[in-house]
This record gives sequence, C-alpha cells and structure tokens, in this order.
Amino acid sequence: MPHSESPPESEDSPIPMVNVDQEQEGAVAESTTAQGPETQQPADEDVDMADSNVTPQNLSASTTGTNQTSESKAESQAETPNNQETPVPDAATSAPIESKPATGVKLEELFDEMDSDDDEFPTTKTAKREPASSPDLLSSQSDMEIDIHEASDPEVMRTFYQRLFPWRYLFQWLNHSPTPTNDFSHREFAFTLQNDAYLRYQSFATSDLLRKDVLRLMPSRFEIGPVYTANPRDRKTLRNSSAFRPLSKELCFDIDLTDYDDIRTCCDKANICQKCWQFITMAIKVVDTALREDFGFKHIMWVYSGRRGAHAWVCDKSARALDDQKRRAIAGYLEVIRGGAQSGKKVNLRRPLHPHLVRSLDILKQHFQSDVLEAQDPWRTEEQQEKLLALLPSDQKQLVSALRNKWASSPDRPSTLKWADIDSVAKTSTAKNFDTKSLLDAKQDIVLEYTYPRLDIEVSKKLNHLLKSPFVVHPGTGRVCVPIDVKRGLESFDPLGVPTVQSLIREIDEWKKPEPKGGEQEQEVEKHVVDWEKTSLKGYIEYFRSFVIGLMKDEREVKVKREREEEGGGGGGGGDSMEF
Repeated sequence: MPHSESPPESEDSPIPMVNVDQEQEGAVAESTTAQGPETQQPADEDVDMADSNVTPQNLSASTTGTNQTSESKAESQAETPNNQETPVPDAATSAPIESKPATGVKLEELFDEMDSDDDEFPTTKTAKREPASSPDLLSSQSDMEIDIHEASDPEVMRTFYQRLFPWRYLFQWLNHSPTPTNDFSHREFAFTLQNDAYLRYQSFATSDLLRKDVLRLMPSRFEIGPVYTANPRDRKTLRNSSAFRPLSKELCFDIDLTDYDDIRTCCDKANICQKCWQFITMAIKVVDTALREDFGFKHIMWVYSGRRGAHAWVCDKSARALDDQKRRAIAGYLEVIRGGAQSGKKVNLRRPLHPHLVRSLDILKQHFQSDVLEAQDPWRTEEQQEKLLALLPSDQKQLVSALRNKWASSPDRPSTLKWADIDSVAKTSTAKNFDTKSLLDAKQDIVLEYTYPRLDIEVSKKLNHLLKSPFVVHPGTGRVCVPIDVKRGLESFDPLGVPTVQSLIREIDEWKKPEPKGGEQEQEVEKHVVDWEKTSLKGYIEYFRSFVIGLMKDEREVKVKREREEEGGGGGGGGDSMEF
C-alpha cells in the first residue's frame, strides 16, 4: 500500500553525514591486505573504501555530499540493478564458499568449544591491567576519567569493540552456520566514521576480518545490508552491472516514538520516558503476533535502537528470500495509521474488521485504558478534546454538541471520564435514528489511532535497505542497541536502564572474580570469564546467543531434510518441504 508521507528523520543520525558510496572507478585497489600509496579523491565524487590503507584520517570531512539520515541514504544509494541473470566472472574473492556443517555435534557443544579457547573476547587472565596512561584500555582508568569521555570517543569505542562486542555471535547470526558461507562473505556492511563519512559496500569473509576493520576505522556505528550475488567489493569487476544484485536480507521493521508525538503528552522529539515507551511495547506485541500467527515466521528478534525506538529482524529463511513486492505486501498488511501529525482522522477501516485487527484490538484495549487514557491523558485541554470530537461520526452533531457543553463546564475533567462520557451522553440522546453502530465503529477507530503500531514502512519495503546492527552504541545516548526478549522481558524492558558503553567499561573495572569452589583451580575460574560476562551486557548477549543457536538449528535441519529428499529422488514427502 502507498505510504502517505515521507519517512521521518532517523533518530540515529543526530548530525548531517557526508555521503560516500564508493562508486569511483579505480579509486583504490579493493583488497583488505594490499599495501599501496594513498589515492587522492575528488571532493565531488564517490570514494571506494575497500583498500585497507584508507583510514578515517585519510578521508577528509570536507568531502561534499547530501545531508541525509542513514535510513534515507540507504534508499537513495542502494538502487537495485535490473534483475538480469549474468554469469559472474571467476575470481578468488567471489568464489562461493561451501558450508560443511559438522556431523554428530550439537550446536550447543559447538558454541562451547569455540568459546573455550578463543581470544576474541579478552578474559580476566589475558586482559591484564595496564597503567591508566594506556590509550587502549580505558577500563583501567578511574570512574571520573571514564565519565568525561563521550560515547563517540574513539578510545571508548575501541575498548567496547575490543572487549565487549559479540563478534562471533553476530557472524553466526548473519552466516546461518558456524562455518563461513556466502551469506556472510557476500553481505554488505556500511560504516559511519567519526568524521561523518558514510562507507558503503564493505564485505568480509570472517568475523575476525570485520572486527579488524572496525578497530582500524573506528566507526561510530555500522549498518547491515543484503546478501548480494557477488562479493560487494568485487562489484566493479563484473562485466555486466546487472550481475550484481541483492539476493536476500532479513525482513525488517522500524518503530520510532517521534511518530507518536501528536498523541503522547509526556515527551516529544528525541525525549522518552517509561510512560511513552509503552507505545513501543504495544507495537511490538501487535507486530510480533501478526508475523508469527498470520505469516508463520518463527525467528524474530527485536532490538532497542539506542534512543527512542525498536527494530525487528525477521530472520527465517523464507523471510530473507522475499522480493520487494512481497515485502511491500506484508508492510501494507500491517499498515493502518496513515497521515502526518497535521492530518485529521488517520484510521479509516472497512467493516467487518479483518481478523488481524480484531485480534489487535483485543491486545490493545487494556493498554488504551491504562497507558493512554490514564498515563497520557491525551484530551485534557480544550484543543486536545476538539481532536477527539472531530473523530466522532460527522452525522452525530447533537452528540458532539452535548459533549462539548458538558466538558466546558468541567475544564479539568480527565480523559478517562471524557471517554466514558461518550457512551453516557449517547444513551440519553433524543436524536431520531441514532446510529449506535457508527459510534461503536468510530470508537474502535479511535482506540486503534491511539495505540496501533506506527511503522516506518519504507524500512520494510526494500530488499536493499540497510539497518543499524544490533549491539552497536548510539552516539547520542551511549546506550547499546540490545535485543529485547519479547517472551520474558517485554513488559519490564526499560530503555533508560539499558547499559551505556561508559557504565560497561566501569563494570569491567569493578568486577571481582568468584571464589573457587570445591577444589577448582583459580586459573580455571579465570579462563572462562570473558569481559562481557562481567557486565550487565551478559543477559542480552546470552539471549542473542540462544536466538542464534535456534536459528542455525532450524537452518541445518531444513538443509539435511532437503539433502535426504534429493538423495531419495524427491519421492515420499516432497510436498512437506514446501516453504512460505
């Protein structure tokens, strides 16, 4: 369905960014290891950052470009080529990588084996304290020294990326297998550097290479794009541009509290509190339920955006394979609120209501009473109550007039009573042919207008749209973009209580190793305590890890099932293998 207004400005780009998408021919050699002379780039052309010699210092912040948010940049830059199949030239960097999962090994055991002897996350034993003058270990500084650093400070971010970021689990999430495949090596990453340059079409064969490049460039954040037909770094070597096109990506949804500014009374713009966060809670409940029950998706991860919103990543294989047309259809199915803050009635639905909307009303009616009428008191002023009256049926002027007079005599009347007044005054109406059905429909529309999810559907429509990675740090708040456990912790999730990068570094500093129990060797105790386990980030990473295990388990089972069916000639149960 068409989107009636332009998407709102992204919360994630508090300052304008220089737009760089790496399309200048022959700018630099596209190799992560080659060493060569720097290439001076014209200020008015795109810059390719595939060369490992390019650093944030090499890229001048004076480079001209359009000032866009990350979301709008992704739309303007990621133009999908024509879907014409053309053979990709043979190249070592773009050769498909076969996934060979280990047989007879449980995924949980595979994770444990990987974590036991890896130096990706420094442990208590390996990450020895150094003097406070060391720039690489801010965790050894005093609390006062840590607090004066902003979240975007390169040294703060270096500590976070080195010691706390879950690189392995991010790799396995995007790769869908413990061993490297094209799902990761052909995946696009985009970096936002400290000087606001925006680097597109980065790709990496392993999580270690991604980690090394992040530590080299020190981006304030990075975004995740689709899996392409070829390695994004090799796109300029293809004989036909149509050979480079997006193949798959998670189906994503974006909810931002700024879209609720016309109905929330506690905060506005970038400000949030626990009261208005309930709008996000309502939205997650409705969208998550619809995706699972109406579309059959199973692997859905919700992630706090770091300031005032949430992102959904639908990771099922069937969801990743959706083309733009199907993505638009799903986004349209979930879109009910239409129109900007200045428009009138935003909900106009046909009757009888679709089962999805009936179910949504059932979910939202309790929130409407407590989180809207009581917490927000949305019609407390005369101007606000006129908005409510405008949403009532236009042919019931007598009812509207009676309500206006009643409220004029009691200017401090709360919204809970004003909502109840609609029914009580309607019952005393003397108007002929009073239409109670139209009044009921209007009240349902009002409940939906004040509670139903307000989605930025542009994020969901395009296969080539980029979205901020989980676990990056929001540069404005310092909060980590942590996943939300919808089943166990949605109602209790507090966005203002999410750990900041500064607090996490302080927690590492304050951590004390547990006492050995029952003859345990002290070295064994130290060996298994990685830095994120010493902090309040532990629960979020453990949830992410369990999500990844479930996703990989299902991917592996589907692959094994298909292999068995192919070996058996496709007979006996081929119909059962059909997917959405």
